[in-house]
Amino acid sequence: MVASGTFGYAREMARLVDCSRLGGILPKTITAQPRVGNAPWRTVETSAGLLNSIGLDNDGIDAFMEHHLPYLASIGTSIIVSIAGRTEEEFVQLAHRVGQTGQIAAVELNVSCPNVSGGVDFGTDPDACHRLVAATRAGCDVPILAKLTPNVTRIADVACAAAEGGADGVCLINTVLGMAVDWRRRRPMLGNVMGGLSGPAIKPVALRCVQQVRSVTDVPIIGIGGIATIDDVMEFLVTGATAVQIGTANYYDPQVSTRLIDELPAALQELGAATVGEIVGTLDSTRRVDE
Repeated sequence: MVASGTFGYAREMARLVDCSRLGGILPKTITAQPRVGNAPWRTVETSAGLLNSIGLDNDGIDAFMEHHLPYLASIGTSIIVSIAGRTEEEFVQLAHRVGQTGQIAAVELNVSCPNVSGGVDFGTDPDACHRLVAATRAGCDVPILAKLTPNVTRIADVACAAAEGGADGVCLINTVLGMAVDWRRRRPMLGNVMGGLSGPAIKPVALRCVQQVRSVTDVPIIGIGGIATIDDVMEFLVTGATAVQIGTANYYDPQVSTRLIDELPAALQELGAATVGEIVGTLDSTRRVDE
């Protein structure tokens, strides 16, 4: 799949990518009301990734339903809508509204955005996460995914709470909180001071989170974080992810996802497997690589 916020609304990529080949598309996170996002700078490149502080810039659910969803539904692949609310009630209403269209495969609850006020409140407290997922589950008939933040002490606790609340899967991970500084001007480079780090730098963190969650729950995991090569994909799968989302790599290589799809059969064959399911969670953490 392609991660929310990195693939636009798919129209932007249509000339470059056969979107019907993707396992799923997650368009930009939508909110109840339009958001103008954060002040510039909004993105800063780092030595091993990208810092962003977009601030959930979007036109709101009304514009999404009228202008974007009809096109997305015509592409020929699964559409998973990422939503973010300021309150539990907003999450529930958003999920219900998009879920009843009959045009989407799932809802992703963005409870982990570090770039907006209160963006991680539901993703850092297991009890709050449980209540939110349970309330959303009660008002929504499509599968629910909870996208979690690594900026917590024990991500496994939050994942278990989401699963117990009724989540059909958890997405690991959203960005890692970071910042960039212009030392000559003695100012932060992002307009919001801090932002979310994505890309290759966070892959080890994401793999750690997948391993910790897989060790305590069987809830399906979608791996996210620094995935750009078939080796990255396979690392997430054997660690315990049942699927992956490609994020930052879309910016510099829009065709990366379809290339990885092409490379997947050979990688599976190398392990003597015919399907992805045969290798998910097969990591033997008791052995060293040289054994």
